[in-house]
Amino acid sequence: MAPYYTVKPDNALKRAEELIALGQEGPALQALNEVILSKRSRNNPLTVMEPMMLKYVELCVSLRQGKMVKEGLHQYRNIAQNTSVNSIEIVITKLLELSEQKVTEARAKADQIAVDVDDLEASETPESIMLSTVSGEQSKDRTDRAVVTPWLKFLWEVYRTVLDILRNNARLETLYHQVANKALNFCLTYGRKTEFRRLCEILRNHFQNVSKYSHQPHSINLNDPETLQQYLEVRFNQLNAATELELWQEAFKSVEDIYTLLTSSKRPPKFEMLANYYHKLTKIFMVSEDYLFHSAAWNKYSSLARAIQKNMSDEDQSRMASIVLLSALSIPIITTTKTRPGYLEADEYRTQKYNRLSMLMGLPQHPTRTGLLKEALNKNILSRVRPEIRDLYNILEVQFHPLSICKKINPIMNKLAEDPEMSLYVRPLHQVILTRLLQQLSQVYTTVKLDFVLQLASFPAPYSYDAATIEKFIMNGCKRDELNIRIDHASHSLTFETDLFAAPKSTVTEGRHLQSSPSDLMRTQLSRLAVNLNSALQMIDPTVMQDAQAEKDAAVKQALVNMEKEHRATLERKNIIEHRKELLETEVARLEKQAADEKAQAAAQKAEQERKRMEEELRRREEERLKRVQEEIQRDQALRIAKEISDKTGLQLKPEEVEKSDVKTLLDLKVNRLQTEQKEMADRLKQIAKRIDHTERAYRKEEIALLAKDYERQQKQDKAFYEASVKAEKEAAKQAHVQNMKIKGRLSRMMDDFTTYRNKLNSANIEKLEAKKKLSEAAIEKEKQDRIAEWKARRAELLAIAAKEEEERLAKEDAERRAKEEAEHKAAQLAKEKEDREIQRRELDERARKQLEKEAEIERRLAEKRSGASADTGRRPGAYVPPGARREPSAGAGPRGPGAGNLRSGSSGAYVPPGRRQAGGAPGGAPGGAPGGAPGDERRPFRGSGSGFGNRGGERDTNSWRRT
Repeated sequence: MAPYYTVKPDNALKRAEELIALGQEGPALQALNEVILSKRSRNNPLTVMEPMMLKYVELCVSLRQGKMVKEGLHQYRNIAQNTSVNSIEIVITKLLELSEQKVTEARAKADQIAVDVDDLEASETPESIMLSTVSGEQSKDRTDRAVVTPWLKFLWEVYRTVLDILRNNARLETLYHQVANKALNFCLTYGRKTEFRRLCEILRNHFQNVSKYSHQPHSINLNDPETLQQYLEVRFNQLNAATELELWQEAFKSVEDIYTLLTSSKRPPKFEMLANYYHKLTKIFMVSEDYLFHSAAWNKYSSLARAIQKNMSDEDQSRMASIVLLSALSIPIITTTKTRPGYLEADEYRTQKYNRLSMLMGLPQHPTRTGLLKEALNKNILSRVRPEIRDLYNILEVQFHPLSICKKINPIMNKLAEDPEMSLYVRPLHQVILTRLLQQLSQVYTTVKLDFVLQLASFPAPYSYDAATIEKFIMNGCKRDELNIRIDHASHSLTFETDLFAAPKSTVTEGRHLQSSPSDLMRTQLSRLAVNLNSALQMIDPTVMQDAQAEKDAAVKQALVNMEKEHRATLERKNIIEHRKELLETEVARLEKQAADEKAQAAAQKAEQERKRMEEELRRREEERLKRVQEEIQRDQALRIAKEISDKTGLQLKPEEVEKSDVKTLLDLKVNRLQTEQKEMADRLKQIAKRIDHTERAYRKEEIALLAKDYERQQKQDKAFYEASVKAEKEAAKQAHVQNMKIKGRLSRMMDDFTTYRNKLNSANIEKLEAKKKLSEAAIEKEKQDRIAEWKARRAELLAIAAKEEEERLAKEDAERRAKEEAEHKAAQLAKEKEDREIQRRELDERARKQLEKEAEIERRLAEKRSGASADTGRRPGAYVPPGARREPSAGAGPRGPGAGNLRSGSSGAYVPPGRRQAGGAPGGAPGGAPGGAPGDERRPFRGSGSGFGNRGGERDTNSWRRT
C-alpha cells in the first residue's frame, strides 16, 4: 500500500472504499488513520472530513480498534469543535450505534451457538466433559466469554473514550450526559459491577475538574440551572443503577453527589426527583441496618408521594402509612445516640456520622424514635394503617402487659413475615419487643429467674432467643447505659437495680409506665413536697388564691389596655419593614439589571474582539495553509520520486539529499539509474539463460533411462490396488446380501399380519373418509343454499334499490320537464306581453300622429279665418299676430311690401306640415334666401313640431298656445 502522502485527503475515502471492496479492511483503516492524524487534515473542510470520519469509525468498530478510535476522535474534536459541534455529535452517535449493534449481534450469535446442538443424544463429548472438569465453566459461559466478552470490552472502552472526549465542554454537554446515561444502562443491562464502579469514579472526577478548567473558553458553568439539572438527572440514574446492582457504597456516594448538586442549585428540585432520592435512601439505610434514618427517609418519602399523587388509592395510602409506622416502631430502643463514658473517640465519630446523615436527609437535627412516632401520629396515620400494625403499636407503646406481650405479638409477627415488604422489619421488631419486656419487668419485679424471662421471650424460629443471646443483649443495654440489670449466674436470676440515686433513663420516658420507680420518687420528693405544701397553704389561707386571682385580673386589664397600642405599633413596624423590603428589592433589581447590562456589554465587546481575532486567525491560518500545501506538494513529489528510485533501483537516498534536491535532479537521477540497471539486467539474463539450458539438457538425458522402469512400477501398483478393491467390494456385497436375506426372512413371517392390519386400517380409513365426504357434501350443500338465499335477498334488495332509484329518476325528469314547460310558458307570456306592448305603442303613436294632424288642420283653418278678417279690417298696432301669420320685413319693403302674400295663396307665412316642406322654400318665394321662401327663415307653429310623433313637449306648447 502506498504511504499516506501519496493519497490526497479528498481521495482518501475513495481509496479506502476500494480496499474494503477487495476485503482489505486493515489497510483501508490504516490509510484513513494516516490521513486523519496528519497535520494537513486540520486545514481540510468538514464536508471532506466528516464522511471520512464516519467510514473510519465504521472500520474501527468492525476491527475492534479502540486505540485508533480514541486517536481519531481526539484529532477530529480539535478540528471541528470551533466550527461545527453537530458534526462531532453525528460521528460519536454513529460510533455508539455501531458498537451497541455489534454487542447485540454477538449476544444473538452466542445464544444461537448455545441452542444449535448437532446431536441431542451426545451433546456432551469426552472433550467437553474434560474441559468442563478442568475449567469449571458451563458451555454457555465459555461461549459468552469467547463471543460476547470481546465486544463488551470494546463497547466499554468506547464509552470511556467518548466521555473523556466530551468532558468539560459546554457545547458538548448534552451529548456528554446522554453518553453517561447510556454507559449506566450498559452496566445495568449486563450486570457489570466493576465497570460501574469505574464509571462512577470517572464521572466524579469529571465533575471535580469542572472548576479546574473554568478559565477555558467553553468551560462548564455550574451556575446555569439547566446544566445542574442535567447533572442531577445523571446522578439520579446512577443512584437507580447502583441500587439495582446492589452496590450500596456507590449508591451512598451517589447520594452525596446529589446532595452537593442540590445545595449548589438555585432552582428548587422537582418533587419527583426528591421522592426518588428519599426512596433510594430507604433502601440504602435498610441494607446498612440504620433503622433510625431508614424511618426518617420513609417519613420524607411518604410526604412527597402524597404531594405528587393527589388521587392516591386507599390501598396505596394504607400500605405506605403501615410501612412508615412500622419503620418507626422497628427503631431499636437501645441505640448509640447516648454519650457513653470512656468512648469519646467513638462518640465523636458517631456524632460526625449522624451530622452527615442528617445533612443528607435535609434535617435540622438528629431524628429520634420518639420524634418520628409523634410526627407520624400528628399526621393521623393510625387511621390509615392496617389493623395488625395498629394493634402492634398499641401493644408496644400504649398497653402494659409484660407477662403476655410476646403471646399477643407473635400472631402479628407471623402476618408481617408473610408480606415481602414488611418481613424486613420482623427481626428489629423482636429486639424492640425484648427491650419493652425487660423495661416492663423492671417496673413490676425486683428479681426474676432467667428461665422465666426465656419463657416470656418465646419467639418462633428463626427469631428465638437463648440464655446467651439474652445475656448479650442485656450487657449491650447496660454498656449503652440504657438498662440497669445485674445477672447472677449462681442463681440464674436477673436483678433490676433499685438505686435510689440512679440517673434518669431516656428510655423510661417511652412506653407505658405502671408506677414510678424508687429513683424517680427519690428524685421528685422535694417537688412533690412543695406541691403538697402549696395545696395545704391554699386550704388554710384562701386569701392567697384571691390575691393571686386579683393580680391575674389586673394583669389581664393592663394587657387589654396595652394591646391596642402594641397592635398599632406592630402594624407600623410591619409597614416600615414592607417599605424597606420594597426599597431593598428595587435596589437589588436595579443592581442586577445594571450588572446584567454591563455583563451583556462586556460579552458583546468580548464577542466582537473574539470575532476579529478569529477572522485574523483564519486569515493567517489560510495563508500558512496555502504555504504549507505548496511546500508539502513539492516535498511529496520529491519523496515519491525518491521512493520510486529506492523501490526500482535500490538506491537509498539520504533525507537531507532529498530535501536539498529538486524534482528535475531527482528525475534525471532516476532515468540514469534505470538505464544502468536495465543494461545490467539484460547481461545477467543472457548468462542465466545459457546456464539453465545446459542444466536442463543434462537432467533430461539422465531421466530417459529411468522413465521405462517407473512406468512398469506404476502398472504393478495400479493392478494390485484394483484387485484388492474388487475383492473387498465383493466381500462387502456378499455380507450385505446375507444380512438382507435374514431381514427378509424375519419380515416375511409377519407379512400376513401386516397385510391384514393394513387392510383393516384401509377399510376404517375409507369409512371415515366416506363419512367425512358426506358431512362435507352436506356442509357444502347447506353453504350453497345459504349463499343462494343470501344472493336472493341481496338481489331483492338491489332490485328494490334500483326501483327506488328509477322512481327518483322519473320523478326528477318529470320535475325537470315541468320546470322546462313552465319556463317556456313564462317565456311565451313575456314575448306575448312584449308584442302587445309594441302593438299598443304603435297604436298610441298612430293616435298621436292623427291627433297632431287634426290639431294642425284646425290651427290652419283658424289662421285662415283670422288672416281674412285682418285683411278686411286691418290690424291694430300692437295686436296679437299668430306665428303663422307673422311676416319678416324685407330689405326693400315694409311690413306690407311686395314680397308679402296671404295665407290662402301659400305665402311663406302659411303653416306647412313637415311632410310637405321643401328644401327650396314655398312657391312664390325667391330662392337663395328670399324673404318669403328662405329655408332658414321657416316658421313653426310651436316648439318641437319637427320632432317625431309622441313628443310630449310639443303637445304642451300647443295647449299653451290654445290657452293664449
